[in-house]
Amino acid sequence: MDTEHGTPQRLRALSSRLVNQAALAANRIVDQELARAGARRYHYALLAAAEEYGPSSQAGLGRRTGIDRSDMVATVNDLAERRLLERAPDPEDRRRNVITITTAGRRELTRLDRLLAAAQDEFLAPLPAADRRNLIDLLNRLVDHHRGDHG
Repeated sequence: MDTEHGTPQRLRALSSRLVNQAALAANRIVDQELARAGARRYHYALLAAAEEYGPSSQAGLGRRTGIDRSDMVATVNDLAERRLLERAPDPEDRRRNVITITTAGRRELTRLDRLLAAAQDEFLAPLPAADRRNLIDLLNRLVDHHRGDHG
């Protein structure tokens, strides 16, 4: 057993366990930063997708962000009430809505970008810049592979 960390070596050698433990710490840090700003992860994800992809259907934004349909409705409602997103009927299909980020939404996204950059710095504090870039590359490769984006 590793007496310094109190974790058995077998557990310290399991990449899946280590990724999970790191994710727990990252989520805690990010959630705390967002909570201080009166925001949640879904807010950030939805604003980021709306800004990057332009006007989109709720279903399309849900697929891009991985936000479940029921959570998507609540998140869009919340952000629309705050005037960070606009929801309008799709002129080509009146049964669905088109979601567009507002100017206020872009300002909020910029503010959240700064907060999340600080959270990333806190999470990755023990790693130099090159290791941070390498870690992000490795994690993207794993995520893409297991999502089926490889090949």
